[in-house]
Amino acid sequence: MTDATAAYYAAGLPRRPDDALRDVKRAHRPFPLVRLALWAFTVAVAAGFAYIVAVNPNFGWPVVAQYFFDPTVMQGLSVTLGLTVVAMILGIVLGLLLAIARMSNDRLASFLSGLFIWFFRGTPLLVQLILWYNLSTLFPRISLGFASWNTNDLITPLTAAVLGLALNEAAYMAEIIRGGLLSVDKGQAETAEAFGMTRARALRRIIIPQAMRSIVPPTGNQLISMIKATSLVSVIAMADLLYSVQSIYNRTFEIIPLLMVAVLWYLLITSILNVAQGAIERHYSRGDRGAREKTATATLEAANERA
Repeated sequence: MTDATAAYYAAGLPRRPDDALRDVKRAHRPFPLVRLALWAFTVAVAAGFAYIVAVNPNFGWPVVAQYFFDPTVMQGLSVTLGLTVVAMILGIVLGLLLAIARMSNDRLASFLSGLFIWFFRGTPLLVQLILWYNLSTLFPRISLGFASWNTNDLITPLTAAVLGLALNEAAYMAEIIRGGLLSVDKGQAETAEAFGMTRARALRRIIIPQAMRSIVPPTGNQLISMIKATSLVSVIAMADLLYSVQSIYNRTFEIIPLLMVAVLWYLLITSILNVAQGAIERHYSRGDRGAREKTATATLEAANERA
């Protein structure tokens, strides 16, 4: 029991709801022997799986080590990371605009935003990539009135990959950002307007900073998903990480070892992003902890005054 909890009970205050919840969890906690047996079983299964993977020659670990830093693989890795960064930046910017339009009082803007989100969230990303890549089938030339271009010259594998990933991500980010903005009390915007702030300035200076606590964690999850989603661009001949290892094993026929190279790189990148996401979530959760500590302090002070 902490000093703050001891002082709380010393003041004669009633039990708090979280204490009752803690008692329920403690009552339903498995016996020490059961927990020990579960841990032993988990460790045994993990050790057995690791042993099988390590000693199975079909994984071809020497081949994995040979091609792990191969120039072709590193080039594909750079394409994967570049696509992820560009698609996420475009997706976040466009998602913010879509979220604001979705929440606006303008019915046309709200309808168009909802229509965009409905289409790009409702169709598979792979289908969208293939459609962008084959856009010339529908529109052989793209014309803006003052100029005209051959569609095949504009829609390259890179262009199709960026458009497909960014627009799909924008639809998801729009809902994430909209949920974060809705989590901020409406009184904040009303107070800002009472002080003479414009809607755009209140959004930039007051609403969005407070909404970041709800926006950042799912955005980190979307970034990790984007790393894996870039593997889909291999179907449109974009030389990402997966396409690079495929080009190698098409020559060497070492399919499993080269796929393991891709798997290990994806796991390494997502592990780093998981650590970064955890650090960001802890940073934004400080506000909640600070608010709880202030509430507890105020309660103890009020109890001391009554005493």
